[in-house]
Amino acid sequence: MSPPILLRRRQSPSRRPLLAVVAALSVLLLGCRPALQTPEAKGGRADRPLVLTTFLPITLFTRAVAGDCAAVTALIPAVNGPHDFQARPGDMAALRNAKVLVKNGLGMESFLDKLVEGAANPTLQVIDSSSGIATLENPEERGGAADHDHDHAHGAINPHIWLDPMRAVQQVDNIRDGLMAADPACADGYRRNATAFTAQLRQLNREFEKQLAPFRGKTFVVVHDFAPYFSERYSLKAEYLVDVPEQNPSPVDLARVADTVKHTQLRALLSEPQQGNRSFNALAGDLGLRISVFDPMETSTEKASLTPATYGAVMRRNVTDLVRAFR
Repeated sequence: MSPPILLRRRQSPSRRPLLAVVAALSVLLLGCRPALQTPEAKGGRADRPLVLTTFLPITLFTRAVAGDCAAVTALIPAVNGPHDFQARPGDMAALRNAKVLVKNGLGMESFLDKLVEGAANPTLQVIDSSSGIATLENPEERGGAADHDHDHAHGAINPHIWLDPMRAVQQVDNIRDGLMAADPACADGYRRNATAFTAQLRQLNREFEKQLAPFRGKTFVVVHDFAPYFSERYSLKAEYLVDVPEQNPSPVDLARVADTVKHTQLRALLSEPQQGNRSFNALAGDLGLRISVFDPMETSTEKASLTPATYGAVMRRNVTDLVRAFR
């Protein structure tokens, strides 16, 4: 039996005094410049509203729906993600100037309420993309993980709904409806863009159903608890080491995963591309497992965050790697 797999450019002297003054003023001005920059209005409407998003999947979905109708800017840099968010001076200014803020909801952006309150923008419209979506509860106790005290720990409801393409369809529909209400002048554009993108998501789901059908009931392990909606959609079972990436696993957590490997002949354990977990990697070595990757899309590159097609590309790669691991 093959071993189980663990799824991871010289100015003249006379000009120098003047240049020194200019440079000093530039430093002062840049120091007051908001850290968050809005995109240039290239193409589309001259009066495009500013729409802020929170983290990567919400940015991708909103860009897909907005098209040329709105200027979309991420509040959280793609390289950081929601768990590492630190408010910057420009964030308040951006919130004061924005017309719409789109979030995942379900407690994923626990920092938002204070930011929105501090921005004091009474006309800001907040779109909760999770509205009306069937959710899954987090277990009350998972070994030692539930005992960890962490500011970013997930609440009673697991928030990772975007990893189920069909729940992602509902998120896109919620974003469409919110943008149409906030900016009715471009309602047809939002509707058309959403229809095209959700068709792509449904196609993804059909592909994944076919690819994963032979592995129904099989178990895989991930570093943190991001996989329950994905696993439910495709009749798989997901185990995890810790609740959120910043946590360190307890001995109970490690023993629980080791026991899962022992009793299920586990062949699919997945690490995340953005960061390694030393305890997770050490556990893989102890159990004789290899490490593969499943990307939960909480972080990425800034370039990737500009293209809605990133969602489909990453999810297809995830499923391909998972199938390879199962086999």
